[in-house]
Amino acid sequence: MMESLAPNIFVYNMNETIAFYKKLGFAVVMTVPEEGDLVWAMMSCGPVTFMFQTFDSLQNDLPQIKRAAGGPLLYYIRLKNIRSFFEQLQKQQVVILKGLEKTFYGATEFSILDNNGFVLTFAEDE
Repeated sequence: MMESLAPNIFVYNMNETIAFYKKLGFAVVMTVPEEGDLVWAMMSCGPVTFMFQTFDSLQNDLPQIKRAAGGPLLYYIRLKNIRSFFEQLQKQQVVILKGLEKTFYGATEFSILDNNGFVLTFAEDE
């Protein structure tokens, strides 16, 4: 039985990525190496976990991974207190793609663009 999913997102600049996700409330759990020029990092915010890895670290092992920023994925993150979280992000120079809106299925959502070109949609059933 599966227990969790933690996407491993490929990035060009690990330090910029860590700084961006800290704005969203994520904290660094683990890095490789522990100090210096990082090639991998795990970050979490409550039960939500993302792993980030540099393209260069896997260029020989997995050449099938496309070397382009962003991609055809949208990360859908459920949270509580969406309105206050949205207000916090507005103050932090985050690119907001779609403002707060109530969907036809009853969720309140908004979408942002991360520093690697990925779309993050945050949702709450209000």
